[in-house]
Amino acid sequence: MGTLDGKVALVTGAGQGVGQGIALALAAEGATLAVLGRTGEKLRATAELIRQRGVDAEPFVCDVSDTAAVPALVDGIADRFGGIDILVNNAYSGAFGPLLSLSGDDFRTGFEHGPFATFAFMTACHPHLKARGGGSIVNLVTSAMVRWDATNFGAYAAAKQAVRSLTRTAAVEWGPDGIRVNSVAPHALSPSLEWWIRKNPEEAEEFRRTIPLGYIGDCEADVGTAVAWLAGPQARYLTGATVPLDGGQANFG
Repeated sequence: MGTLDGKVALVTGAGQGVGQGIALALAAEGATLAVLGRTGEKLRATAELIRQRGVDAEPFVCDVSDTAAVPALVDGIADRFGGIDILVNNAYSGAFGPLLSLSGDDFRTGFEHGPFATFAFMTACHPHLKARGGGSIVNLVTSAMVRWDATNFGAYAAAKQAVRSLTRTAAVEWGPDGIRVNSVAPHALSPSLEWWIRKNPEEAEEFRRTIPLGYIGDCEADVGTAVAWLAGPQARYLTGATVPLDGGQANFG
């Protein structure tokens, strides 16, 4: 038996990479999954991998930045599975580069897909989590928020810092409803990071050497498993925290 048997989890950006790894790890603990993202083919592949682990899963194609559509989408997922116990806000799309290279639209995109989308899913899921007697929300942030040098990641770090603030506030405000809210800041070998490593092997090796544990994490084994623990009963007294899943690289002190 898994620690999440009978639970229903909603994961955004679950078609590949970290989101898929999280969805698979939740499924390994027995959770039923609603997997969300923009590409139906990838979502269907994730759902099939989950079903192969013996639990139900269904893909839902959406753009998380379309926040007006989120409440109806969440209500539909709750109707389909009988409720929602776990929300993982993983999806993100935004621009990277020096601040002077970015337009206002570039900067705005990161916030639309970051804190605005996160807020929409959190508030839409709140009544469903409360109706189940409580639940868990895990938001994805980044160690770029606390690096002394966030060159090329400034807009990304700003959007994710806003998500981190939402996390802490909701943890306090929603604690009486039995809802725990935490965030994780991962490094993981996602398809986009694999592409960057292939294109920049020397820079990538230099980056790897800054990780005390010596390697970039696995999307399921290192990130997904930790998220499943956060969502489960073993972490029942942990809320409002930011957990660095980065092999010791960042200083969140």
